[in-house]
Amino acid sequence: MDNCIFCKIVKKEIPASILYEDEELLVFKDINPIDKVHLLIIPKKHIENLFSCEEKHKELLSKMMLLAPKLAKDNGLEGFRMMINTGEKGGQEVFHIHFHVYGGSEELAKI
Repeated sequence: MDNCIFCKIVKKEIPASILYEDEELLVFKDINPIDKVHLLIIPKKHIENLFSCEEKHKELLSKMMLLAPKLAKDNGLEGFRMMINTGEKGGQEVFHIHFHVYGGSEELAKI
């Protein structure tokens, strides 16, 4: 997608605080964090959201899910939350699937 901000981050056309990268995934800090630690896990391949996922994406989605606790631990979190917004009515703002991994504040942990 030519106008997708996350695709531009993958192509290194837009700077980001990248914490992890492999052949399929990219992880970077959210520019508008909602907690002390707030990371985004994205696939390098453009997939709009969970509605767009198919059986062929199950290994990629699994890899994203399994990376989350490792990232949380590596960033000093003893617990964390994940959020996957899907569709405009689901709060999705960037239409490139992404998993939010966040935590660190006591206040948010109590909600």
